[in-house]
Amino acid sequence: MATTKDYRLGDFTFPRGWFMIATADEINTHKPIPVRFFGRDFALYRGQATGRVVLLDAYCPHMKTHLAAENDTSYVIIDGGGTNIEGDSIRCPYHAWRFGPDGQCDDIPYHEGPIPKSACIKAWPVAESMGAIWIWHDPENGEPEWDHPSLPQWDDKSWVHWRFDDLGILEQHPQEVIDNICDYGHLSPIHGSTVQRYENEFDGHLAIQRQCGPHRTLVGDDGASPVLHTITKYHGPGVLLSHLTGYYESYLMITHTPVEDGSVRVWHALLVKSPGGNEVATVEDGIAARQFQDASKFAFMQDFQVWSNKAPCLNGLFIPSDGPFMKARIWYKQFFNPKVRKDEFQGKVNGVYVPKGIPPYTQD
Repeated sequence: MATTKDYRLGDFTFPRGWFMIATADEINTHKPIPVRFFGRDFALYRGQATGRVVLLDAYCPHMKTHLAAENDTSYVIIDGGGTNIEGDSIRCPYHAWRFGPDGQCDDIPYHEGPIPKSACIKAWPVAESMGAIWIWHDPENGEPEWDHPSLPQWDDKSWVHWRFDDLGILEQHPQEVIDNICDYGHLSPIHGSTVQRYENEFDGHLAIQRQCGPHRTLVGDDGASPVLHTITKYHGPGVLLSHLTGYYESYLMITHTPVEDGSVRVWHALLVKSPGGNEVATVEDGIAARQFQDASKFAFMQDFQVWSNKAPCLNGLFIPSDGPFMKARIWYKQFFNPKVRKDEFQGKVNGVYVPKGIPPYTQD
């Protein structure tokens, strides 16, 4: 398993950006859940008082008890009606220290006098959007540089909401996933695409792919393949959103979040505009949308299966017709280095690139 150091990405082991850590329906006000990402453990829960999502480092600073680990024997849990969530706070099941959503301890039942300021846990910036929970991860602890993932179509009743396909852990460094955004050469052999036009663009924290052509996996009811247009954008290092037109209009979302240095957890989802052209999506629209999502998932699994069985590409033998791999890898480095260096990396790559032998993208 290759690591960030092996890819020579930069100073930080894990990148800066927005990342998905759970689906919204996984968390509730009754029980916190333990999650692990970025090589560390977290306690994730929904506050009872406001419904806000709270993400704290997992371990109580007192004696390093996990705040969200399975526990049904502590009287903190029993007397709490089966939970250690109180309002928007959470109690440690070992000594009943209570921590607010800001991570500061605000109650020690057996202690008189002021609570030490050092009795605190790191609280992480989180957002809830499009049925997912997002964390802003920054090794420098800075404020978010761009907005969390969202789409205005999510609130449009003519669109069928996605369901999340949790694809589990991919034992590869995320660099191998990011390479896909500029991999023109794989589209035909893996996906059966007949690419007619193609280009990449790098613009700040966005990495963009535009392409069109028939697709053997995403086909119509008659078995024919329409000309599909896809405008795909990485919004930072971990969230891909792709606008598909030419068959059912839809938005594909693929997220990958580092678990350890060299592995990621991956989700797939597809938001589909009413296939029947209805102002309010119907049950029939929902069935068609699910079928289209299943086809989209199969197309993504064509990539996923290869990634699951390949060696790390530390020094690839790239050719001009492959796509701008090295530009994408330079773009990716901005998230693994101090924020003050981002202009350095962006200045080396910002612009449009077309692989040798293919016309640039235009949408007719």
